[in-house]
Amino acid sequence: MTIKYGTGGTNSSVGTAGAGQLSGDYFYQKKALIELVKEQYFSQLADVTSMPKNMGKTIKQYLYIPMLDDRNLNDQGIDAAGVVHVASHVNVTFPAQVVIVDASAAAAVTAINANINTSALGVETVASAGSAGSGGSGLTLITLTKLSVRYLSTTQSNAVIALNVGAVASAMSGNLYGSSKDIGAISGKLPSLSESGGRVNKVGFKRKELTGTFQKFGFFDEYTQESVDFDSDAELQMHINREMLRGANEITEDALQVDLINSAGINLFAGSKTANRLMVGTANDVGADLVTYTDLMRLSIQLDTNRCPKKTTVISGSRMVDTRVLPASRVMYIGSELLPTFKAMKDLHNNPAFISVEKYAAGGATLNGEVGSVDQFRLVVVPEMTKWAGAGAPVGAVVTYYSTGTRFDVFPILVVGDESFTTIGFQTDGKTVKFSITHKPPGKEVADRNDPYGELGFMSIKWYYGFMLLRPERIALLRTVAKL
Repeated sequence: MTIKYGTGGTNSSVGTAGAGQLSGDYFYQKKALIELVKEQYFSQLADVTSMPKNMGKTIKQYLYIPMLDDRNLNDQGIDAAGVVHVASHVNVTFPAQVVIVDASAAAAVTAINANINTSALGVETVASAGSAGSGGSGLTLITLTKLSVRYLSTTQSNAVIALNVGAVASAMSGNLYGSSKDIGAISGKLPSLSESGGRVNKVGFKRKELTGTFQKFGFFDEYTQESVDFDSDAELQMHINREMLRGANEITEDALQVDLINSAGINLFAGSKTANRLMVGTANDVGADLVTYTDLMRLSIQLDTNRCPKKTTVISGSRMVDTRVLPASRVMYIGSELLPTFKAMKDLHNNPAFISVEKYAAGGATLNGEVGSVDQFRLVVVPEMTKWAGAGAPVGAVVTYYSTGTRFDVFPILVVGDESFTTIGFQTDGKTVKFSITHKPPGKEVADRNDPYGELGFMSIKWYYGFMLLRPERIALLRTVAKL
């Protein structure tokens, strides 16, 4: 709809009648851009890759896998006896989300859990099935505790590949004992040498090719000459200019947030549930799938295992009175609905786990939206943090938790590790998104056969946005319900 002053100003589409004049918007743009920097939450951690001109829309990058890593799968290895590795073990990599027809769910879980890391303690269970329909109409969501699973033979791995859920198999070789922490496995594959040496203990290396692309986005607004000349707000154009830039920035932030949530290599649930549609809140909070201090510790251990670095460049301590020195921490994003839960959280000694930001802010710069710290996480509250509305279990008589319709809402808790992703910009300074704004005010310069009197003006904004995942194992997602 075109912004108009209306009849006598009584039905103005933006305000009441008054006086105002059209003015240049260059200063307004600069002022609005400065305000945008303060409102960026996810972008402040992004590594920005700038795409040069005339090089297409696709950017590629190599990621080299460490030698002692289960992902380093190759056929170049020779063991300590000088024998070329045989594919006795097969590694299967699963997609981030696995769904299968309801009727096949039980068999699929059995196949995935068959003969995995068999030891004296029995078979390791890594797959569990949600309820029927948890993955969509007629589909069941299969929840995996890890996305890379080792099988003892091709018989077991082929059964998993036959499920047609996007799993990919690779022979285990060339990385000695890989990522194993088992004392027996490590002792048996240490690269020992005899007196004569010989052609033994050959290892191999592998790299992954990462690919990212970007896309153009934009929108525009139209207005009339009278909406500017007679509107009650003399700075109408400045406000509209600012709101357009804020809208474009929020769209970019939302797109980045969705990409990060969908790219998480670690997916955990608060409580004991394994799917959104099973998550509940309770009247007395007992048995509720609500995030606890133990959940955060479990999440931190998993990130430590994945060698996710901790941010240490912002908080360095201070000699100021009443200032807490924080340990090296990772950044955790939450919605404002979860802030009461974190402030009420107790640690393992029944002491308050939440440290407010003013207790340590004197020690260094803080992040946009940072409100405090819990355990090894720095909390950033994002007002526009998304959620899965009405995706949980039926509410019933419980009225103390957030819900939509008749089901509980499920909220994401997102941890983003250092160098886990990059945004892709085009003709940018490498630090911020470059918004291109075109403003044509009403007048004879814009008059044509469609607007012969030149009474309509417009303002458009466009930009490029792209995302490339670098290390999914450094991005973690913890799902929880939230109390009102």
